[in-house]
Order: sequence, then structure tokens, then C-alpha cells
Amino acid sequence: MALQRTFSIIKPDATKRNLTGKINALIEDAGLRIIAQKRIHMTRAQAETFYGVHRERPFFGELVDFMVSGPVVVQVLEGDDAIATYRKVMGATNPKDAEDGTIRKVFAESIEANSVHGSDAPETAEVEIAYFFAGLELVG
Repeated sequence: MALQRTFSIIKPDATKRNLTGKINALIEDAGLRIIAQKRIHMTRAQAETFYGVHRERPFFGELVDFMVSGPVVVQVLEGDDAIATYRKVMGATNPKDAEDGTIRKVFAESIEANSVHGSDAPETAEVEIAYFFAGLELVG
């Protein structure tokens, strides 16, 4: 397997309930290392740019409103096949469809407030990581 990096956001619904440590434990239990992490309050402009691929979708405004509603924790994760590994740990977008033991099954409140975001491809991960982190902040 190839060592890979992926991007993660612990969303406002999870930070509001003080779940960062529990979510980090599931990430680390899956064999991923957290090589960068910071708690931020995303601005509307940051959220609109970050989720720009969804701009034409009907849920875009609600998504942006949600992501700026409270602090988030942005992270860079590293490990063997990190993108697929983290997507498995996250579980399905809809927590009702997520497998037992996944972050979304355990912690998500709804399909909208589903606790975490993760990159879906190497190219996406590279862009998402660079959006929130400078190279010097990545400490493997």
C-alpha cells in the first residue's frame, strides 16, 4: 500500500458536542496519523470557496450556513491508502446507511449534520490540504 495524505474536517455539530477527542481516537484506531490539526471558525468566504463545487446545488446555502455556525477542526491525516481508509472510518454520508462503529453512525445527528468531511480523491485531498495548511504545518 502507498503512504497517502487526506484532508478531514470535524464539523460544527461535532465540535459543539465536544467530540473531537472521540473522533480522533477512531481515526487513530484505524491506523491513520494526524499530522496537522487546528481549530478554526470558518468565514463565509472560506466556506463558499471550499464548497464551491456545490455552488449550483440547492443545498449550497444551507451547507455554508452550517459550516460557519461554529468552530471546526481541520486536519491532515496520513497512512496507507489514507483516503479510502478515512472514508471507511467516516461511514456513509447518510448516518442511517453508515456501518456500525463508523464516525457518522456513532456521532452524526442527520445527513446534514454528519460530523465529518473527508477528501474523496488524491487530487481533491491535495487542494483541500493546501487551502487550510501551509507546508510547514504538516509534521509527519
